[in-house]
Amino acid sequence: MRSSTAAPTRTASGASAGAAGAAGPARRLVALAACALLAAGCAEAGTAGTSAADGGSAKSPVKVGLVYSRTGPLAAYGKQYLEGFKAGLSYATKGSGAVDGHRIEIEEQDDAGDPAKAVSAAKDLIGKGHKILAGSTASGVALQVGPIAAQNKVLFISGPAAADKVTGLNKYTFRSGRQSYQDIRTAASFIGDAKGRKVTVLAQDNAFGQANVAAVKAVLGGQGATVDAVLAPPSATDLTPFATQAKTAKPDLLFVAWAGDTSAALWTALNQQDVFAETKVVTGLDLAASYPLFGPAGEKISFLNHYFGGAAGTPVEKAMDEAVTAAGGKPDIFTPDGFTAAQLIVHAVEAAHGSADDTSALVKALEGWSFDGVKGRTTVRAEDHALLQPMFQVKLTGNGAAAKPSVARTLTADEVAPPVTPMAG
Repeated sequence: MRSSTAAPTRTASGASAGAAGAAGPARRLVALAACALLAAGCAEAGTAGTSAADGGSAKSPVKVGLVYSRTGPLAAYGKQYLEGFKAGLSYATKGSGAVDGHRIEIEEQDDAGDPAKAVSAAKDLIGKGHKILAGSTASGVALQVGPIAAQNKVLFISGPAAADKVTGLNKYTFRSGRQSYQDIRTAASFIGDAKGRKVTVLAQDNAFGQANVAAVKAVLGGQGATVDAVLAPPSATDLTPFATQAKTAKPDLLFVAWAGDTSAALWTALNQQDVFAETKVVTGLDLAASYPLFGPAGEKISFLNHYFGGAAGTPVEKAMDEAVTAAGGKPDIFTPDGFTAAQLIVHAVEAAHGSADDTSALVKALEGWSFDGVKGRTTVRAEDHALLQPMFQVKLTGNGAAAKPSVARTLTADEVAPPVTPMAG
């Protein structure tokens, strides 16, 4: 998942938005968590709602541009986001696809995880008159689109992108998912008071791994823990020496931040070195397709988690599940990010009486708004637009295709809330 303030970012063990591709279909899914800078984009326009939704009136539509990863290494995440957005739009508009008689028209553009393509798509949409943008599966994308939104004074709601720097980026930028700090705070909850504890980060020696080390030092080190790291070359295939180093360090918490096609080998090495008997091992639980890759080690790992299907048990989650399932999908880690984005957009437009022309009114409507989301009570913090929300401690039972997650503990929004970030711009 998914855990640093650097852009692009990932979170522990691949649950962030933004990742380099990995070999093999199943293992590529584990690598989806860090930033991707790949491939070509395409555009497709779609419309939510029809003229019947507003009784045949000639009220102007609200044009919303979705810039997300339809293709590229984050395509699985982008698909979840889009399915969630469609379900959320139907839910928030009570099936009409309209607000106060104004149809909400959606135009999709594919950034393929490439910030340059995302910026081009955002400018194109703004040039066509779109006053609201949403999407951003990758952190690197969100951090480039946010400033474009500010320059053009349009509302931007970032999606699964986890980079902490999206929070407080500027007054026009919001987010519909969690951020890396919330991941790290969830990881910290497994050891309670961090003061005097020893934490080791096991990661690859690349931007992703180094960013995770920096984030853990900032959060847990700042609370009095001693933080060190075991970093492996990204090209390493024999991971036993690094598992041995992690065991020898004898930490109270081993925080694993890993992505790529060596993930299964890493968990096998940790299991063979009996690391789980020596320390608590924490990592992020990614999308459902990655569960089998943990193998027999899966039942021994303590997982931090943003969301999995069925985690929340809320009425809103039930509505999302029914809508996504009816459309042929299945809720997964980033489905709520799309659903929440639609809720935010509809609320902002409702407050502006069906118009998106006054961006200041849209921003004002969202700042401080508290609502019932998929995961429970959710709040947009007015000071920096952080999205305060619950997070989960999760266990896996079974392995291979039989691996199933269950919630061990739900952390409240306050327990994992990031510190306030001074608003830039």
